[in-house]
Amino acid sequence: MAIRIVRLGSPRAKGEGLRLGTVRRPPRGVPKAEFASRDFYDVWLPEVAPSERLVKAARQAADRPDAWRSFVRRYQSEMKRPEASHILDLLAALSHITHLSVGCYCADETRCHRSVLRSLLVERGARLADERGSDERSGSGL
Repeated sequence: MAIRIVRLGSPRAKGEGLRLGTVRRPPRGVPKAEFASRDFYDVWLPEVAPSERLVKAARQAADRPDAWRSFVRRYQSEMKRPEASHILDLLAALSHITHLSVGCYCADETRCHRSVLRSLLVERGARLADERGSDERSGSGL
């Protein structure tokens, strides 16, 4: 059992489990009925996506290390809000009993909120899957 961090719209891995879209907006031009069948997500979870303002900042920060660090700090701060924090705790707990995946559309995870989300989940004790699908690491939780 583990959480896989994915790029939405990429082919699903065997045993990936429920795919959660941690994005602010649904995919453009894709009918809602096709979100899952086209490998975007099964459940939309915008509560753990960066705010609109931060999404814009992230796009501008990609090539500037100082701006990226600012984005990371601001996103981490947003994830301390009770509603986001509770969801992260839930995802971490679920990672010990079922397979699931979380992701967004960005091509480069290193300049994407999902890299920060990965760290936040580990801090909460989540079990993460590596690229091959096996357990990568587990935080100190459950």
